[in-house]
Amino acid sequence: MFPTDPRQMQALMRQLGIKVKPVEAKRVVIECEGSSIIIDSPKGMEMSDAKGVPTYTISGKVREELPLSEEDIQLVMEGTGATREQAIEALKKHGDVASAIVAIKG
Repeated sequence: MFPTDPRQMQALMRQLGIKVKPVEAKRVVIECEGSSIIIDSPKGMEMSDAKGVPTYTISGKVREELPLSEEDIQLVMEGTGATREQAIEALKKHGDVASAIVAIKG
């Protein structure tokens, strides 16, 4: 069984010849086909094996972001009288046109 204490885990990794160092970041974005995975407030570790090949482990608050269409932005703006920026923010927060409109009007 692997240790759960970070210090014990690092000691075990050193014994196996794996170098471990923390990676500090504000946000991690993984761009996928048709969407992006956003990791806010990430905690990361870089692990390098004896050959020096790095592997990254990242944890944090994960959310998926879909690209916004111009049509959706326009629908929200027309349906609410909101500015472009307000429409984009509502679409990102609520995920679809109907929910964004209800949120702005609500």
